[in-house]
Amino acid sequence: MTISARLIQASEVPSAERAAFARDVLEGLSAEPKHLSCKWFYDARGSELINSIMDLDEYYLTRCEAEVFEQHAVELVRALGDEPFELVDLGAGDGRKTGILIRRFLELGARFEFFSIDISESASRSLAATLAREFPTLAGETLVAEYASGLAWLAERSTKRKLVLFLGSNIGNSSLDGARAFLGELGLALREDDLVLVGADLVKDVDVLRRAYDDSRGLTAAFNLNLLARIDRELGGRFERGRFRFYSTWEPRTSAIESYLVSLAEQEVAIDALGRSFHFGAHEAIHTESSRKYTLAELARLAEVSGFAGEAVFQDRRGWFADVLWRVAKTKGRVLALPQRARARR
Repeated sequence: MTISARLIQASEVPSAERAAFARDVLEGLSAEPKHLSCKWFYDARGSELINSIMDLDEYYLTRCEAEVFEQHAVELVRALGDEPFELVDLGAGDGRKTGILIRRFLELGARFEFFSIDISESASRSLAATLAREFPTLAGETLVAEYASGLAWLAERSTKRKLVLFLGSNIGNSSLDGARAFLGELGLALREDDLVLVGADLVKDVDVLRRAYDDSRGLTAAFNLNLLARIDRELGGRFERGRFRFYSTWEPRTSAIESYLVSLAEQEVAIDALGRSFHFGAHEAIHTESSRKYTLAELARLAEVSGFAGEAVFQDRRGWFADVLWRVAKTKGRVLALPQRARARR
């Protein structure tokens, strides 16, 4: 057996995706203050840039989580017991972090099938090819679906216990209320005693955080500015990227790195697909991303209010990053309203 891709629902309909992109851009640039969703970072160029960012010395998150998996895989397997289980990754991206966990699980003799859930058919097929090449005996499928549809399909297919992965500090891209809502709906989509492993970046020295989110090579700046280039390419925008500057800052009240694109002069920018122009004042900012950092106490509280029971906390040796293992506390019945999340690094 080997990994293959399965289409659960139609995906990547160019006209539908473009329409959704246009709606979000119209809403965000019409708002006060202006904002653009980080879920639109990940076109082909954005994906290239994020992979380069994750290799930077300043960007510690990927290395920290890899260390967690290398050092604590035994405890994870022990928590799952001896019965076969399903390993389910929500938004695996290029699979580099998941691959470490899969390798360690196989080395430890764990019996499992692997499933990823991603709305992108191209990403799902690419991941299937990568995993089939690296782990030729691994069974499972990369599912092309929104999270709700994919989890519903898995629930109907099998009653095996699940370990659901939400890695890479993706939870930090949501506000606290957004994180509670997402995790609460995730718990409802699972069965009692299923497990969830959530990656979270922890509060630490502000200088370390600033360097990670505004690197010396300017890749993070290029990653954010590429969002304007995507608007130009796909929606007929007239942005001059040289008239905007990337800026990030630490917000201590919310424990988050906030990222912006700042207009360097008063200007009007037309977007043909929207049939209108948008005014930017000198020094006016477009918010592009929040990257919230947690304390262990906040994570424990988040588990409790979202319907999970804490099982274990796994950290890297410096205590910079945590993967927290939670168990679905009780059966509440599944719902199908679980939103598709952006693939994100943070």
